[in-house]
Amino acid sequence: MYALKNKVQLIGNLGADPEVRNLEGGKKVAKLNMATNENYKNANGEKINETQWHQLVAWGKVADIAEQYLKKGSELAIEGKLTHRDYTDANGVKKYVTEVQVNEILLLDGKPTV
Repeated sequence: MYALKNKVQLIGNLGADPEVRNLEGGKKVAKLNMATNENYKNANGEKINETQWHQLVAWGKVADIAEQYLKKGSELAIEGKLTHRDYTDANGVKKYVTEVQVNEILLLDGKPTV
């Protein structure tokens, strides 16, 4: 059960091309925005389509895969862990960020799995 303490699995579509940066020291990071959709009927029987947006971050080899294979609209499954961080912006305002640190990517739109 230890491995299940902080595990996130999502299936969805990218809302934009990955934003990839090469950092000092040769490290690579990719930032992605993923939409997941849930369909259900409300109490009145009306069909509701609810979209949730998730911020994803991938490092190293996973960032290489994102850069090479992913684009806006790509359907994928990801596995990772939930992370929280904060920073102070240029105006001195403290900002809080929750994102999924991606460990694995599975392409679902007919491209090779990685």
